[in-house]
Amino acid sequence: MTFEEKTLDSQRIYEGKIINLRRDSVTVSGGVSQREIVEHPGGAVIAALKPDGHMIMVRQYRKAAQRVMLEAPAGKIDAGEEPQAAALRELQEETGYRAGKIRFLTRMYPSVGYSEEVLYLYLCTDLTPGETSFDENEAIDIEEYPVNQLCSMVMEGRIEDGKSQVLILMIRELLAAGELQEYLKQP
Repeated sequence: MTFEEKTLDSQRIYEGKIINLRRDSVTVSGGVSQREIVEHPGGAVIAALKPDGHMIMVRQYRKAAQRVMLEAPAGKIDAGEEPQAAALRELQEETGYRAGKIRFLTRMYPSVGYSEEVLYLYLCTDLTPGETSFDENEAIDIEEYPVNQLCSMVMEGRIEDGKSQVLILMIRELLAAGELQEYLKQP
């Protein structure tokens, strides 16, 4: 039987530039327990699909993973910013591309056990190249891969970033279902 926890008390433990951490006292089926929750403003993740069926990806060092990761372009939503606006902004900042068309795909919680973070996944097409505008602390390589190759990389464990895995597999399924043909050039 599912038991819905009720918050009895909430205490801020840490306040940072991007995340905050709080400890909630909650009711559980056996009494009271503690939950540590990461507060995060959320983010936007972009499948930038070119007419040739390639997706634009970014490669960058990620300190938490202690290695270079291949990912879909993504970034946090700024205060007061709508997720779609964040997606378009992040696409331009990280890849230089601007999207003529954007389509909301889904939203996801990457770690429901301890984080409130919600990611909004978008498909961006009708792309126009331009200049990047990386944050001062970003060092990003921009790469392109066919969607089928990206799927193989996910299944082989070569793409380890969860948000990118979900997005790549969604795009592959939409392509297989014929739902994205209007965005691809016909042979």
